[in-house]
Amino acid sequence: MDIIKSLEWRYACKKFDNTKLLSENQIDILKNAFHLTATSFGLQPIKLLIIQNKEIQQNLVKYSYGQEQVANASHLFVLCIDDNITLKDIDSYFELEKEVRGVSEEIIKPYRKQLKDIYKNKSIKDKQISAINQAYLALGNLMTVCAIEKIDACPMEGFDMQKYDEFLGLGKQNLKAVLLLPIGIRATDDFMSTLKKVRKPINKTVINF
Repeated sequence: MDIIKSLEWRYACKKFDNTKLLSENQIDILKNAFHLTATSFGLQPIKLLIIQNKEIQQNLVKYSYGQEQVANASHLFVLCIDDNITLKDIDSYFELEKEVRGVSEEIIKPYRKQLKDIYKNKSIKDKQISAINQAYLALGNLMTVCAIEKIDACPMEGFDMQKYDEFLGLGKQNLKAVLLLPIGIRATDDFMSTLKKVRKPINKTVINF
């Protein structure tokens, strides 16, 4: 039940205390939480960009529909997807699997072929949609860990993705920004922190068969 209490404590922080920074240890925990998030076939088509630079954060506000959380947060997490997963990326994954798990090519060869057959028939758009869905998995994982660690966060979809890509030079790294997660410590005068959560009754959202 401690986890449930942590999730009850969590809310979408609307105002961060811009005088307080998260510790290196807290950021390391979140880095690892992102890194350990499940992804389809284990291909990890997502990347995490961590920004702790007030000038950059302030400049990004205008591309975030004026949402000041981007500037006032201790750190800004930008969740990105790979522009395109290629057959070379699949080969790289299986070479890593052989190295980490000590398995032979004979064992993984059928699965390698199966996965390549799946991906060679996917359009770039379909691969990007799949990667975006996986970015949401990572976002949910990060938000849960933030709640457990008493780190405030505000998940955000509302921003100009193309402007973020251009300003941060993400295209050069074959990345696209898809989600934001400003994190930090809530301001004492954030009125949202004292409001009760509004949720439908649990028997309206959880169905038992």
